[in-house]
Amino acid sequence: QVQLVESGGGLVQPGGSLRLSCAASGFTLDYYAIGWFRQAPGKEREGVSCISSSDGTTYYADSVKGRFTIARDSAKNTVYLQMNSLKPEDTAVYYCAAGTDRHTIAIFTHTPTAEDYYGMDYWGKGTLVTVSS
Repeated sequence: QVQLVESGGGLVQPGGSLRLSCAASGFTLDYYAIGWFRQAPGKEREGVSCISSSDGTTYYADSVKGRFTIARDSAKNTVYLQMNSLKPEDTAVYYCAAGTDRHTIAIFTHTPTAEDYYGMDYWGKGTLVTVSS
């Protein structure tokens, strides 16, 4: 079965850290760009970070740059998102997705279009991150 499963979400205090995992089954994650996205209630879906397949280049939203780090572990067929110095505004459901380099990178380098999101082939069901004291 082709599947992406996120894990690692939970409740954390402001300033704390979490590591999210995106584990793939049924396909090899190395052949895809992987993006992390988030959506809070009543807000638009937002690109958080991605890593390319071609050369491992990483991209980050300005709001998380310097606090979040994306990494690929090929041996485990898993991509991680290390989140440090968490803020209440980071509260959201976090999703990982696999797609082409072209469309995934485009989401993070210009205002995303429907075509860009159509280039994402697989989506996980999400994991909830709540940052609150």
